[in-house]
Amino acid sequence: MSRHRLPSPATRRRRTVLALGAGGALLLPGAAAQAEPRPSPDQVQRQVDALYEDAEAATEQYNGLQERREQLQTRTGGLQQELAVQQEQFNALRETLGAVAAAQYRDGGIDPAIRLMLTSDADGYLDRAGRQDSAATTQVGVLRRLQEQQRRLDGLRTEAADRLAELDDARRAAAAKKAEVQGRLAEVQRVLGGLKADERARVLAGDQPAASRGSARTPYTGPATGRTRDILDFAHAQLGKPYVYGATGPGSYDCSGLTLKAFAAGGVALPRTSQAQFAAGQKIARSQLQPGDLVFYYSDLHHVGIYLGDGRLLHAPRTGKTVEIVGVDVMPYAGAVRY
Repeated sequence: MSRHRLPSPATRRRRTVLALGAGGALLLPGAAAQAEPRPSPDQVQRQVDALYEDAEAATEQYNGLQERREQLQTRTGGLQQELAVQQEQFNALRETLGAVAAAQYRDGGIDPAIRLMLTSDADGYLDRAGRQDSAATTQVGVLRRLQEQQRRLDGLRTEAADRLAELDDARRAAAAKKAEVQGRLAEVQRVLGGLKADERARVLAGDQPAASRGSARTPYTGPATGRTRDILDFAHAQLGKPYVYGATGPGSYDCSGLTLKAFAAGGVALPRTSQAQFAAGQKIARSQLQPGDLVFYYSDLHHVGIYLGDGRLLHAPRTGKTVEIVGVDVMPYAGAVRY
């Protein structure tokens, strides 16, 4: 991630569009392209950084939609199973009533109480049966259970239909957000395609000094103990693995996917997205940072990493890079939490 401190997402996107227009020489062949001034590598660097940042912000939104979709899928599956069980119980109760009616018919006619039970006006039957001194206590109980079962079935069917509709909406929203991420990344590739090989290598590497990065999978050697050490041991073991949007390991990660799995290694269950991880944690001041704290960046909190101590951060940066260790000031600081 570049050291450039970028403006707000809306402003940044407007500037990116303008930069793309000004940089059309990178993208368009022929005489028209030659008429436009060629942007400098620094301009392209800023343009690419902005596109990557937009892609990462969209990635966290995509992660949230995916999490909601999975929750709805689980709930819908549970409702469908429950619906099947309740339907079997309802059918069994109806068979009980039918068997009682058939037996009484064979014995010389259906008892008035049973006849009332089999009418469409079940509520009316129950009111009248309550005023009669009939021998249909058992049948009354069965019909009451049948009515309760019917209401339960109706409620389950309504909820299942609602959740299925939500699930369809969540799937479409996740697909649209995925397309947005892919569009941002495709735009990066179009911009990079207009650069010379050495310029492209410089942009892809960013302007962070190589000495401040750590990509070798070296074990954690700091002072942390207990579950914090388990978290940091796991995080260090992921160094050098690629960033892939939406990924939660074991071979690749996005920023919140890495923190999710690292904290799970320490027995701590985190929400899926960076924004939700910030909301669920105990807010701490920057001056209180300790190893194992989560540090968040940008005004919309779309990036998160794990503080290692001594001003260092371990994080999954962005597409095209790998899990690395950088200075904690590498991006615009937004806040920190502790679990």
